[in-house]
Amino acid sequence: MANDAPAVEITDLVKEFKTTMRGRPLRAVDQVSLRIMPGEVYGLIGPNGSGKSTTMKALLGLLAPTAGSCKIFGRDSIKVDSRQDVGFLPENPYFYKHLTGGETLRFYGRLCGLGGSVLRERIEVLLELVDLKDARDRRVGGYSKGMLQRIGLAQAMIQHPRLVILDEPTAGVDPVGSREIRDLVLKLRDQGITVFLCSHLLEQVQEVCDRVGIIFAGKLIREGKLEELIAIEDQTEVVIRHADSALVSRIEEIIQSSDGAELVQTGKPRTTLERLFLKEIKRDHQS
Repeated sequence: MANDAPAVEITDLVKEFKTTMRGRPLRAVDQVSLRIMPGEVYGLIGPNGSGKSTTMKALLGLLAPTAGSCKIFGRDSIKVDSRQDVGFLPENPYFYKHLTGGETLRFYGRLCGLGGSVLRERIEVLLELVDLKDARDRRVGGYSKGMLQRIGLAQAMIQHPRLVILDEPTAGVDPVGSREIRDLVLKLRDQGITVFLCSHLLEQVQEVCDRVGIIFAGKLIREGKLEELIAIEDQTEVVIRHADSALVSRIEEIIQSSDGAELVQTGKPRTTLERLFLKEIKRDHQS
């Protein structure tokens, strides 16, 4: 198999569900095609009910396509061996509440055929990765939502996957927990692991993804590199530090005297509410 095969290749995917005995089937996914190359972080975004999770389940082989195909590293996703290189974190993962974090990873590791010193070492690496070493002996029934998502990401990584699939990884998580999960996604990318995530939280996708697909009513309506999608083509941004009012006035005069140019907006650049929130609580914690 070619080494340059896409990590994910979805071609003309259609998925329909029966509604009533005589009713027309519901088309949840309609002719979706996308490719994700190894090492990319790809975000599939759209509102609830747009077809994100159905597309993901078809890729995982949990649903059989009505038409089209899904491949993982060149293998048909319907075949069991295609999932050997895949780790999956569902939106609401379920764990045995009486197990500790360490025991949870040991349980999933043994399901994947790991054992002995190999598994022990892998558990240590993953607990360090998701920053849960101090909570390894706590029962997961007492974990916060953010901690549950992080132990879920650790279990998805237990068998050294080349592709990690995340369904709404920050849903229901507070801003601090969301930042921790996004930092983990960036760590996975730095390790060369491909990440495919679905979300309706656009700002969070914007911070971690290399490429984005927008799905609506089952159709992929836009796709491409993040920078190209969010760029406003007919505008140019210039950010100046320590500019006094005289300099700003001179710049405005130059723009007004230029043919075809129009000054759209002046003022201070803005951060996001989330970044402001995280900055302030970090400052309060350090004081």
